Amino acid sequence: MNNSEANITKVESLHATRTMAFYLLYASDRQDNSVPIEDIARQFKDGFNLEYSDSLFELEMAMGVTENSDRLDEIIKPHLKNWNFNRLGCCTKIILRMAIWELERKDSIHQIVIDEAIELAKDFAEKDAYKFVNGILDKIHKDKSIKNQE
Repeated sequence: MNNSEANITKVESLHATRTMAFYLLYASDRQDNSVPIEDIARQFKDGFNLEYSDSLFELEMAMGVTENSDRLDEIIKPHLKNWNFNRLGCCTKIILRMAIWELERKDSIHQIVIDEAIELAKDFAEKDAYKFVNGILDKIHKDKSIKNQE
């Protein structure tokens, strides 16, 4: 193994994958979504010496969330009781969008998606935002389940 191989960081776990998607989305948000996710991913890959394929889930998620952010926001808004969407912190918005995007996938397991969103909120969002994220996602999932049964 040469020195450059020893310094490569691999993105391997699902939690690490979701965390990387969060980083990509956060970087995009901080640049007013003016830089394509693919370019941000390339900068991360080069700048942090990361090893992952351009076809991996973190890119799919980041691009899917970016492309659908307005629609995802419209799913969130009705579940905000006594709260204005514009008052949500950017990290909380990103985490909610990510989780909803993933919950819409047929292969998702809602409890794992919600648990991962809670962990991301604990790591990156405002203090106690994880409780808020849990409540909102639980309501959205229950509404989705009710609609799917009709």
